[in-house]
Amino acid sequence: MSANNPTRPPLPPFTRETAIEKVRLAEDGWNSRDAERVSLAYSEDTQWRNRAEFVTNREECRAFLSRKWNKELDYRLIKELWAFNDNRIAVRYAYEWHDDSGNWFRSYGNENWEFGADGLMTRRFASINDLQIKESERKFHWPLGRRPDDHPGLSELGL
Repeated sequence: MSANNPTRPPLPPFTRETAIEKVRLAEDGWNSRDAERVSLAYSEDTQWRNRAEFVTNREECRAFLSRKWNKELDYRLIKELWAFNDNRIAVRYAYEWHDDSGNWFRSYGNENWEFGADGLMTRRFASINDLQIKESERKFHWPLGRRPDDHPGLSELGL
């Protein structure tokens, strides 16, 4: 790998342990809400389907993430490994956020990921549903940023 295209460990083929690590690294990145940093986990020619939006390269990915986090305020995400094989990982996740009017949502989803040999994600397919919730129904209460290691995951929260 060149300096312009470094590897992004853990690399495929994944074991259960490295797949769990890859999922947590993705969660940590998205919880940073730093579109530039997060976009570097994706290949230059990454292909996404996110709901009904299609992304076809890293620059579109960066723009998508910037729009997302400008709309989805106080965003907090938990991802959980669902399945893995060779260079693919399936995750389920939930995140909580509110809009600029103070309406809270919990968004539930599933993603299928495919990685290149360099560990960069080449394909991401996401299906997501939004559930409006009351602020009192929130379950994700850590300070913005990385979810603390002792905070329950989706299964522990009954999600």
